[in-house]
Amino acid sequence: MQSLISGSLLPVLELALEPGEVVVAPPGELAWMTPNIQMNTTTATAGSSGLWGAITRAVSGGGLFMTEFSSNGGTGGVAFTPKVPGQVLPVDVRDGRGYMVHRHGFLCGTQGVVLTTALQRSLGAGIFGGEGFLLQHITGNCQAWVALGGEIVNPELQPGETLLVHPGHVGMFEDSVTFDITTIPGIKNALFGGDGIFLVRLVGPGRVWLQTMTVPTLAHALSPYLPHGETVATTTDPGTAAAGAVFRGIFGGDR
Repeated sequence: MQSLISGSLLPVLELALEPGEVVVAPPGELAWMTPNIQMNTTTATAGSSGLWGAITRAVSGGGLFMTEFSSNGGTGGVAFTPKVPGQVLPVDVRDGRGYMVHRHGFLCGTQGVVLTTALQRSLGAGIFGGEGFLLQHITGNCQAWVALGGEIVNPELQPGETLLVHPGHVGMFEDSVTFDITTIPGIKNALFGGDGIFLVRLVGPGRVWLQTMTVPTLAHALSPYLPHGETVATTTDPGTAAAGAVFRGIFGGDR
């Protein structure tokens, strides 16, 4: 399989598939493809053979359904683009060498990719840790591609070395790095500092990819230029609205 990443802050990943080669992507990532590319949307892929595996994958932003792309009759082409300005990084995944990626960071991967939800040390940390703490765990034997926001800073942590990071700026790290949630020191800092309450504690050894752009930051910057007070659809039932939000996230509608 040949791959080409072109562009700068609005990149595109183009893949040339030979017959028998398969690439797997979450819903909504496809940009374009040649007519001989076949699509198969299923829950039983990316390491999942049943409904429960698909649900756990969806919790981290991977989508309940995934789409397999393959070529029928000669070389075929398929392209994927990220949702926000940033970079697309190739990741070589092998047994014993996996990666933790921010929610919605997984762009696509070759056959053999396993996409699951990273487990939290603390359930409370997972619930209250803020953006970034429903992480995707990429394992298996495959080539994968990950989309990160903005520019990338890529430190390597030595054994025992610690880095504290705002949750939204955690783009990806090797799964040899341990992680946990801690609070910003000082009540005044937490309440009035404008940086939230929680930080991520990353402890080496392993490489870390930090992203300079976060989706909430981008949304906040664009908010003054967007129309307000208009809705496409309304409901008088708060329960229905909440359920709709949950299922939009599971099926990829919030992408």
